Amino acid sequence: MVNRRPPSRFGIHSLSVKLSVLISAVCVIAGIFAAALMLKSEERQLIHEEYNELRRVSNQLILQFNHHLEHKTNLAEQANAIVAKELYSEVSSTIDAPFIEIKRDEGVYTSTASNGLSAAQLTSDAKLAEQHKQLFAQSESLWNVIAPPLLQDFFNFYLYTKDDFVRVAPPNVLINQIDRQKVLNAHILPMLREELNPTREALWSDVHFDKVWNKWVISVLVPLYHKDEYLGFTGSDIEVNHMLAQILPLDEHQGYVIFSAQGEIIAAPSLGKAALHGHDTEKASELFPALNKVFQPVLSSKLAEYQGEFERDGQGHIINITALKKLGWYIGTYKKRDFTLSTIQALKVKLFGLFILYAVFVALLLHQVLYQLVLSRINALLGAVSGFGKGQWETPNLPSSNDEIGLLNDAFNKMSGEIKALVGGLNQRIQEKEKAEKQANRLSKAVSFSGTAVAITNGNFEIEYVNPKMIEMTGFEEERFIHAPLLSIISSDMAILVDDIDIDLRSRNYWRGDTVLEGAGVDPIWVSLSISPIREADGTISSYVASAQDISFVKESQRKMEELAYFDTLTGLANRTFFRMQLRKSMALAGRGHYAFALFYFDLDEFKRINDTLGHDAGDRLLVEVAERLKNRLRAEDTIARLGGDEFAVLLSGIDSRDNAMEVAHIIQRTINKPIKLGNNEVIVSASIGITMAPFDSQEEEQLLKHADLAMYEAKAKGRNTFHFYSQELDAAANERLFIENELRIALKAKQFKLHYQPQVNSQTLEVIGYEALIRWYHPEKGYIPPDKFIHIAEATGMIVELGEWVIEEACRFSMQLQTLGQAGNMSINLSARQFKDDRLISTLSDVLERTQMPPHLLHLELTESMLMGDVEAAITQLHEIKKLGVALSIDDFGTGYSSLSYLKRFPVDMLKVDRSFVQDIPEDQNDMEITAAIIAMAQKLKLQVVAEGVETQEQMEFLQKNNCFIVQGYFYSPPIKASEVHSFYQSLQHQS
Repeated sequence: MVNRRPPSRFGIHSLSVKLSVLISAVCVIAGIFAAALMLKSEERQLIHEEYNELRRVSNQLILQFNHHLEHKTNLAEQANAIVAKELYSEVSSTIDAPFIEIKRDEGVYTSTASNGLSAAQLTSDAKLAEQHKQLFAQSESLWNVIAPPLLQDFFNFYLYTKDDFVRVAPPNVLINQIDRQKVLNAHILPMLREELNPTREALWSDVHFDKVWNKWVISVLVPLYHKDEYLGFTGSDIEVNHMLAQILPLDEHQGYVIFSAQGEIIAAPSLGKAALHGHDTEKASELFPALNKVFQPVLSSKLAEYQGEFERDGQGHIINITALKKLGWYIGTYKKRDFTLSTIQALKVKLFGLFILYAVFVALLLHQVLYQLVLSRINALLGAVSGFGKGQWETPNLPSSNDEIGLLNDAFNKMSGEIKALVGGLNQRIQEKEKAEKQANRLSKAVSFSGTAVAITNGNFEIEYVNPKMIEMTGFEEERFIHAPLLSIISSDMAILVDDIDIDLRSRNYWRGDTVLEGAGVDPIWVSLSISPIREADGTISSYVASAQDISFVKESQRKMEELAYFDTLTGLANRTFFRMQLRKSMALAGRGHYAFALFYFDLDEFKRINDTLGHDAGDRLLVEVAERLKNRLRAEDTIARLGGDEFAVLLSGIDSRDNAMEVAHIIQRTINKPIKLGNNEVIVSASIGITMAPFDSQEEEQLLKHADLAMYEAKAKGRNTFHFYSQELDAAANERLFIENELRIALKAKQFKLHYQPQVNSQTLEVIGYEALIRWYHPEKGYIPPDKFIHIAEATGMIVELGEWVIEEACRFSMQLQTLGQAGNMSINLSARQFKDDRLISTLSDVLERTQMPPHLLHLELTESMLMGDVEAAITQLHEIKKLGVALSIDDFGTGYSSLSYLKRFPVDMLKVDRSFVQDIPEDQNDMEITAAIIAMAQKLKLQVVAEGVETQEQMEFLQKNNCFIVQGYFYSPPIKASEVHSFYQSLQHQS
């Protein structure tokens, strides 16, 4: 019989334990597998939602950058408009130019402002011109006004002209002799000119390094124009790091990286590169190789948006990249992948713990019977644990073995070691906490004595603390603030802004901007307000801190700048810039329907005469008085603007019929027509008004302005002191004028003009004593174009000077041909007002006489009365200069103007020409006969020759002979004829005699 060894109780217990554990493990694994599938799906959904959140944050940053850049652009353009107006406009400035000292060193003129605010230089080898001296002085005065407010928003402000004049504030760039044009990106400067920048808008440069201040900056450059001529540019710099600090939010769970289109890192604060540093930017592939795989698709394909992943320091990241088009930058917003999945990880831990507890519970149920087998060893373990809990850290190590309790003893030994280390760590943290409390106490005192107003709230935006500066700034007691809503510190005048701030705080947890604080006084308290969250260690927001910096002085300076930019300094009316802005708004409203308005364009009749006779000071007082009358008579909602000189414009809202516009036009005329007292003189002025209706006449801004201008000139043509509505006929006339103006330039080069000659005949002897040269234009397509169609256009455009010179020389050459044939060579030529006032008239006449060898006394220049009566003394001086050449002078169309006999006797003229308007109605009109007889008698008394124009009948000829006027010109003898027909006419007249 074989003796069998009975199984050990512990062995059976161990087998039961193993089976129980196996069953529990199967249950746990099955549960874990099901949970893993569920968690995988949740993980994908979380990643997708986090990408959407990153995209939203990136778009918000792009919006903030664009708002920031637009704000800076507007300031730069306003400053540019002020510089153009104050330094180059003809309108008198309110800024006095001081005496300044200008030094010269090796071809460079330099000047530094006495207050050290700015400096200027001009590179020139020539002597300093008076206009440049004035530019040095005026620009220094202007910079003293506009530089302080601009330097609140910009790093500096400077002017560069194309003739190498520079004015900059602060002056460090010029003091250190650095050429700023070399520092700026070379490709930006040509783009400022109109051929590459027809809209004349401001441009942003790339990021570049300022060697004076050792800072990275970007520049906003605005082209400078005056009368459509490019003069240079104004510019301002913004420190890149400062701008990024203002815009990029602080978030410990979210990182940002900004890089350029060339792959250069601009800022990566969460990747170990706070911002730009040193003299050179760094490539992403060199500084952060891990980012290269997400940068490359963006840069190579110029994508507007991209999403991807990268890995750095063994951790995965997700990133969203969006383009900032204004600066050519890309902004990447990223988060750690593990942080995004932290909730999933926590859920995993809970599930796994649950399943482990479930397994322990099952095991305990299976082993209740066997529990006593290990109770003694468990009790020993509990005794050790109890002693450890009472602080008996030096307990002996429990024995270990290969069974379960031995393993548990082993784990306890390890745990006790870890707890000892933890207690030591806690002691160290207690010491650190005491140190932090001391630091917090110092920070609290710093806030209390800060020069910035500070308010601290709880998580519900209820104020719990305000520092003394807030109480001093607002004038309220502390009790007013405590437990009050945070946004109650903002003035009720900014109610619209309060809603926006509330939305931003609840969506993004922070806000920055300019606003007005509620104060006990009446003056607004402008502050730069920043509201930021205070987060606990776990990332939750426990409170908010609001800091307010007083910027009232800056806002007042900006207000003064806007007055300079948008309002006329003399009259206080809106200027051209503000008027165009209001016109665009009105056009936009009219474009949406149910809105109409009228545009009035007018200037003051005879304003130049008042200016010339009473002086410019009187003219200025007249403009101020007219402006005051318009403001007092028209509605507050109407826009009244002075566009320059004596030119005004009015935008009348709600005018939808011509009758309404006509009533307003009558009101304006009556308002202006009342006598105005200017010193000891009383004057009465009138206005010629052009009216156009919108949107009926046009729905385009430029077309509407053109229509109003055309209507105003038509009102002037009707006799002034009247008004005229725009019509399509005015457009046709303007188009015809434009066509003639363009074709005139071609005609001058192509020599399309011819001279015809009308004989002047002695009616007693039938002898030709001379000719009047009359210009004719034969267009290759339009045929004959009468002089009354193009002469006034040539006069207005100045082409009459070149055309008149050709007429004089051509007529003199023809006169010399007649003289060689033994015929009379007297040649009469009409002189225009523009020619008469031309500084080169004397030299031109002298040159023509010398080239053609024309005897001067045979040349007769004909002038009208109106030409001579504008500035009489200047006219008399010019007439004497002409007479010195030996040329004869005639007054044409005598009797139709307003000559004074006292002046007439002072004019060195040789002949009077009786206008055809008096001759044509003889003998039917007795008045014309008496006037003509009187003119002839007066001329004979003054020992002047008399020529009658427009003689067409025998009765007219007989009347003139009876009154001793024998030299006549008209169709009775001959119309104007070609040069080739003159000899035939001369022969036929010889046969008649």
